[in-house]
Amino acid sequence: MPELPEVETVRKSLAETVVGKKIVKVDVSWHNIVKYPEVEEFCLLIAGQLIQGMGRRGKFLIFYLDDFALVSHLRMEGKYGVFSANDPVDKHDHVIFYLNDGMQLRYKDVRKFGTMHLFPLGQELVSPPLTNIGPEPFSEEYTVSHLRDALAKSKRMVKPALLDQKIVAGLGNIYVDETLFRAGVHPEKRCDLLTENEAQKIYDASKVTLSEAIAAGGSTIRSYVNSLGQIGLFQLQLLVYGRAGQTCVNCGTELTKMKVGGRGTVVCKECQRLE
Repeated sequence: MPELPEVETVRKSLAETVVGKKIVKVDVSWHNIVKYPEVEEFCLLIAGQLIQGMGRRGKFLIFYLDDFALVSHLRMEGKYGVFSANDPVDKHDHVIFYLNDGMQLRYKDVRKFGTMHLFPLGQELVSPPLTNIGPEPFSEEYTVSHLRDALAKSKRMVKPALLDQKIVAGLGNIYVDETLFRAGVHPEKRCDLLTENEAQKIYDASKVTLSEAIAAGGSTIRSYVNSLGQIGLFQLQLLVYGRAGQTCVNCGTELTKMKVGGRGTVVCKECQRLE
């Protein structure tokens, strides 16, 4: 699933390609993607709207239109791309936005798990799904005190807690593994047993990891590309994720893959000791 760095990269590429263009009409071939309002109203309201800007909240993309905000979640394999009207439509192109310059913004989703919500401007931030997520990792609200206090209230293992979007927005499996390795914290450690120093290290590592991933355009692990068809390159810098059986970059110990909270997890048992 695309995480914060990948979604931020898509946001940037869409800002380059579709902002300033008007949506003439919309075709939706897989209605389940549109969660609110009904598909017919969704298409009617969007027609004639200018794309004023692109935003992001956690793993959600936000298209800012004249009068509405379109909140889009890519889920497992959702992708946006800009195409000529002459380009053949793929069977997995489930939503097509026809633009006033003759181009088409197409939403492709092989798994059909993606979602779209359309709200009047301003309502998007006070309506689900955006009301269910925590602070942005680079916002003023995301402080070490917030993270420490949120974790201290939980008896969960730290990895599942960090995957909880209500604690911090945008972190997923890849970047939680990377963050905990950088922090030297075992993913199975209980949150309420973390020291203040460990919470500080997790906080610092999360910001460094996400910053570096955004700079590299995210990670292309399976099929992720931005709206320009470009892959991310952060997978070349990954320290633990996807490297089970290889040696730790810090100590040379063989990295181990395990299940934590039902998610595949790679750790260095020497650098991330479970005390």
